[in-house]
Amino acid sequence: MKDNYSKDCNGKKKFDLQDRFVDYSVSIIKVTEVLPNTKAGNHICSQILRSGTSPAANYGEAQSAESRPDFIHKLKLALKELWETEVWLKVIARSGMVQPMSKLSPLLEETNELISIMFKSIETSKKKLNDGKR
Repeated sequence: MKDNYSKDCNGKKKFDLQDRFVDYSVSIIKVTEVLPNTKAGNHICSQILRSGTSPAANYGEAQSAESRPDFIHKLKLALKELWETEVWLKVIARSGMVQPMSKLSPLLEETNELISIMFKSIETSKKKLNDGKR
């Protein structure tokens, strides 16, 4: 994956979580392309395509949220989908549908990192909401 930094209007590097989510979605798509064309493979493919690509869209929607509660809600949706995706990745790994396992390990790590980022972002936003900050 790329470094997910872009430059702001002053030329300084800034972290771009949206790009990281887009890269994550692309990685999920690539995994689905190698799943077997079986009943189980097709079912899991459909499920993980939905759950694994939606965090990018939910995070994008959060960026234009109408209020802090709306922002938190959209982040929670992204987190929920990441948790589901983690489960599907574990099912794929344990079933041996994708070999070697080393192909899935970086994606599982990224899933866990994104879960942590979303969880912390939600906590921070809730704290700001409770403190009366915008």
